[in-house]
Amino acid sequence: MKTEIRSNWSHAILVCKKCSKKMKKRSGGFGPEGRPLAKALKQELGTKKGRKSRLGLVEVPCLDICPKNGVVLVDTRTPGQWRIVTPDADIGELARQLESVDETV
Repeated sequence: MKTEIRSNWSHAILVCKKCSKKMKKRSGGFGPEGRPLAKALKQELGTKKGRKSRLGLVEVPCLDICPKNGVVLVDTRTPGQWRIVTPDADIGELARQLESVDETV
């Protein structure tokens, strides 16, 4: 049995699923289609499924921050800095920041 599995991820982005669901109901979601944050980012980044993608985008259960008008996002390159993304955020710019391997957020 394998004990290690290779992936193409340079880093992972963790998105609070509970916040994203609340934001979709409250303000219509993110991007022009009004999607949950993870789906809007996946579309903008053009990521593949699973471990073959260049970065991981994972929806996780509640992160216990629960901002009133935003979604909590964690970039594993900077685990000490969590972001709160509001519905009016530029998803294209956010995707570019999260995608870049050299730049720390």
